[in-house]
Amino acid sequence: MKTICFYFEIHQLRQLKRYRFFDIGSDHYYYDDFASESNVTEVAEKSYVPALTTLLEMIKENNGYFKVALSVSGVGLEILEQYAPQVIELMHELNATGCCEFLSEPYSHGLSSLVSRSVFKNEVQRMNKKIKELFGQTPKVLRNSGLIYSNEISEMAAQMGFKGMLSEGAKHILAWKSPHFLYNSATAPGLKLLLRDYKLSDDLSLRFSNQAWSEYPLFAETYADWIAEFPKDEKIINIFMNLTAFGMAQPLSSNILEFMKALPACAKERGITFSTPTELVENEKSVGALDVPYPLSWMDEERDASSWLGNSLQNEAFNKLYSVAERVALSDDRKLKQDWDYLQAADNFRYMTTKQNGIITEKCIYESPFDAFTNYMNILADFITRVNAQYPEDIDNEELNALLKMISNQNEEIAALNEEIAALKSKPARKCKKKADAAE
Repeated sequence: MKTICFYFEIHQLRQLKRYRFFDIGSDHYYYDDFASESNVTEVAEKSYVPALTTLLEMIKENNGYFKVALSVSGVGLEILEQYAPQVIELMHELNATGCCEFLSEPYSHGLSSLVSRSVFKNEVQRMNKKIKELFGQTPKVLRNSGLIYSNEISEMAAQMGFKGMLSEGAKHILAWKSPHFLYNSATAPGLKLLLRDYKLSDDLSLRFSNQAWSEYPLFAETYADWIAEFPKDEKIINIFMNLTAFGMAQPLSSNILEFMKALPACAKERGITFSTPTELVENEKSVGALDVPYPLSWMDEERDASSWLGNSLQNEAFNKLYSVAERVALSDDRKLKQDWDYLQAADNFRYMTTKQNGIITEKCIYESPFDAFTNYMNILADFITRVNAQYPEDIDNEELNALLKMISNQNEEIAALNEEIAALKSKPARKCKKKADAAE
């Protein structure tokens, strides 16, 4: 029996303001709050609210037959909590149905997996904690920023206890293989992989309203037929996209939400079910290992990291940012840590791309990639000055490593104590249960 796995990304960026060279050292606030609020409000009204409302209706109308997965960046949650709390409320309603799974990802929606194991691990653990606090779920599946995946990243995910990861079903990785199977990591065999069907995903997210498209207009019946016609043994169809596909990339006037509402009934008629990522990684068997020695993503035709790190400007900014990663880890300055999250967001590097990909990046203040680079580097210069004020650049490496080790030991000790407290709290409950059983 074939099954569809729908996953949607939700992420919003804290917009940077125009920051001049002469602001360095005097202005430590880097954001355009008006632009951030305007952008988030628009996306919420045009996309997130109608899209999430539709997904909620689909679950309720189909009595749990339809299921969906979401991943929300930590910085995205912060911005939505501030400017569009109605979106958070809809997520809570979806969570209450029991048919919506929340995945984990780096808190900042950044690229730390490509440069720092410690930063990546810290971000994912913070995201896990946030998801647990908000929705009561403990994520078992990881979705990296931009669906970035490699053998090395899979090892980190497995070490953190994840059962599966999402990635791109790129031709240069799969070759003759199909994305409609469950695979596993070549270097961490216990970690299973769900691969995006980029054609079916892009049919909805990129082509749905294009009147020049040969399949326009696309109906739910046709889409379900395409899936039903796949070879019998190709059972897992992963449709992954940004939630802004509904209402932003594809206007609501295109009837894309009506298409979605009709899809569960059409799928059911053809014997097609819906599953969450965790259901698949726990219940399906892998058909084999997938070797991905170099980073793979869902961006552009190359399906690699070149949209963020494809030129010298991007690499200069990226390396400069992470040159202070260890010092930021030592800091207990809340504002500094928050700025660290916002500056890591992958969007900041995407604005510096010189690739002619035909895709216009989301609203930004920059006139050119060099303009984006200059503005970011001015901000970064001030940020690094603040970091060095707490932990000077010439601090001895041995001293720095000793401090990092001490923090690591403290974190481990705190985690052990929390486990002990949880165990002690559960003891009275177990004693009461034993007494009740004895009384019976």
